[in-house]
Amino acid sequence: MRIESTDRYAVISSPVGPIGLAESNERLVLVEFLPFSAPMQMAHGTLLQNAAYQLAAYFQDPFFIFDLPWALSVSEHQSKVLDEIATIPVGQLQTYAEISRRIHSSPRAVGGACGRNPLPLLIPCHRVVAAAGLGGFNAGRNGVDWLPIKRWLLKHEGVEI
Repeated sequence: MRIESTDRYAVISSPVGPIGLAESNERLVLVEFLPFSAPMQMAHGTLLQNAAYQLAAYFQDPFFIFDLPWALSVSEHQSKVLDEIATIPVGQLQTYAEISRRIHSSPRAVGGACGRNPLPLLIPCHRVVAAAGLGGFNAGRNGVDWLPIKRWLLKHEGVEI
């Protein structure tokens, strides 16, 4: 999910591969997992440097609490889904069905909203699973197999899978 109007863009390294960061109007608007072949691009500007620092801190300590200004450009339904996901604590999982019941939606619609989450990690869609397994993660954007990333993140957060 590339957002066209960004002020700055960076690509940082992480234990799960390159991560793209975009800012617009002094707000983080995109965190995206990229293929391992993506070239690094230095984070310029205070916000992207701070985002890179905070992501590195999360990869060291899964209980790190992000404190970044962000902006979402999503539908009302997706906003409801992402608000629910944002409340899932580190080390815990919820199913698409559990979230759908709370917001009066369907599990498939919740999964779709998770797959379009523009700020994974900050809004932890990796903590949402299918009733019978891991389910998808980040809709396989950018031609990358995201399930290994989901497994890594959950293991990092102490979840037995």
